[in-house]
Amino acid sequence: MNARVAIFLLAWIGLPPSDAILAQVVNSPRESFPYSQPLELEFTGDEDEIETDRDSFTPATSVVGGGRVVVEAAWSFLDNRAVPETHSLPESIVRWGAIDWLELHLGWNYEVGGAPNSVAGNAGDGDGGDEPFLERESAMLYGLKAALTSQDGWRPQSAVIVQGFTPTSGRETATQVVATYVLGWQSASGWKWDSALRYGTDSAEGDHANLWAPSTVLKIPVGERWAVHGEYFGVFTQGRERAGAIHYFSPGVHYLINPDLEVGIRVGWGLSDEAANFFSNVGLGWRY
Repeated sequence: MNARVAIFLLAWIGLPPSDAILAQVVNSPRESFPYSQPLELEFTGDEDEIETDRDSFTPATSVVGGGRVVVEAAWSFLDNRAVPETHSLPESIVRWGAIDWLELHLGWNYEVGGAPNSVAGNAGDGDGGDEPFLERESAMLYGLKAALTSQDGWRPQSAVIVQGFTPTSGRETATQVVATYVLGWQSASGWKWDSALRYGTDSAEGDHANLWAPSTVLKIPVGERWAVHGEYFGVFTQGRERAGAIHYFSPGVHYLINPDLEVGIRVGWGLSDEAANFFSNVGLGWRY
């Protein structure tokens, strides 16, 4: 009879188990206790490698981890179709891990051009523009990112991001709020498939609207330091007299200089008349 079953039966009838039975249980191998260890829910990404949100329009599903800090910065260039080109920099954001599953965000960005920057999450979301003049504006970013689930079979790793963008210069004065839900899976070979849905409020000269931005990206490692990706994302306007729809296809490549320092570039082409002809985004992330 199994020693654990014997102990249970003896305890049930009120008799103490013998020393031999107790010794058998104590000395039994750990493999016989498949559920004795508590389940560990790990929300951070690979502890040996940085994973930035700026790698793609779709943010990462991981968080930085308690006590860790990630600093990200980038420059975006948009070749707009009917208005002057847009430059956006430094798209800076500091991600501080308050606890293992929660990080706090603080950043700032400056834009100049004929249309808003619609290709970088750290700069807010825009639906393009049709006014033939240069607009200069800047905004402060603040918010949080919380891990929701870790990957377990078909259950994806997921997180939620809530950020505010308050103008610090320019014509607009209204604060924009953007909420993002991201989920994804990683294969045994390191391939990652992540998808996200952004919702944001927008205001232009008193005209209020809702912005929806779905995206999906496939990231493939190439060796130990390189990774490439292909992505689709769009920005859709709801609530304005003239609805907008922006679509992009975007490939990218990323390189780990060391486990705590990453550089990358992504480019993209507009798939709709309201999207820019072409964009590029170059940036880096540093973890400490």
